[in-house]
Amino acid sequence: MTITIRLVSEEDHSRLEDYDLTEEQLRFTATPIDSIEKAKIEPNRYPMVILHNEEIAGFFTLHTVEGPKPYTGNPQAVLLRSYSIRNSFQGQGIAQKSMQLLPAFVREHFPQLNEILLAVNYQNRAAQHIYQKVGFEDTGKRVMGRRGEQYVYSLLL
Repeated sequence: MTITIRLVSEEDHSRLEDYDLTEEQLRFTATPIDSIEKAKIEPNRYPMVILHNEEIAGFFTLHTVEGPKPYTGNPQAVLLRSYSIRNSFQGQGIAQKSMQLLPAFVREHFPQLNEILLAVNYQNRAAQHIYQKVGFEDTGKRVMGRRGEQYVYSLLL
């Protein structure tokens, strides 16, 4: 299985229009198209695709500068937002593999950064398990998201 991460390209836009997420997933994350639209008007948002053998299997946004501010005082942090794996690709280990690739990807493309942050809904136990398995740690900080309380996780680079 070949998993890669890269910045969203123009060609990806049409491929992301039929990005399949379950109702359960939509409770916790934004759609790729919504995230890309936000990135067009907000600076420092970088939409990414997760590829499985060149097919789009997942999506997330890296948000620097303003993104991590509500979660940390670290100006060298990046916030991982809108992370999802398409419904049709779930159960194949893609989430764990992409999260394992993320630190090296951030170090290569954002060498000034030293921390990855994310906020995960307290009800989203599957996501919490994956994040912890790849080295994210609960900071103990709690924030209110659109679907309730969220735990703030950190991974130092």
